[in-house]
Amino acid sequence: MNAGPEVAFVLMSDLMTLIERHVEDFNHGVRTGDFGPMLVRFSPDAELRFEGERVGPFVGRESIAAAYFDQPPDDRIAVESVRQEGSEIVADFRWASEPDRVAGEMRIETDGPQIRRMVVTLSS
Repeated sequence: MNAGPEVAFVLMSDLMTLIERHVEDFNHGVRTGDFGPMLVRFSPDAELRFEGERVGPFVGRESIAAAYFDQPPDDRIAVESVRQEGSEIVADFRWASEPDRVAGEMRIETDGPQIRRMVVTLSS
């Protein structure tokens, strides 16, 4: 009995669920202004970095919450693809207002069910 592929499938399934919930909660925040459901997915000492933007980095859930309160995003996202690279989950995404081009990628490291570190790289 070979458990390797089954274990990998379960892990990728969990990663997909984390990304799907993060995107749903992000888009909910864009629509309603309430990013609370998304923010609780970040660990208390999480780090959020943006590459290609002149904001951040933000360290700690409170700092990340303040950033979303002070400069809320105004466009929803859709995930294009998800893959695992080492300990990171990498998701390419598109802005809803520009569905024909990849807008960037999110690189996420987790600590159990929470996001420990996220690096968002925006395409030019």
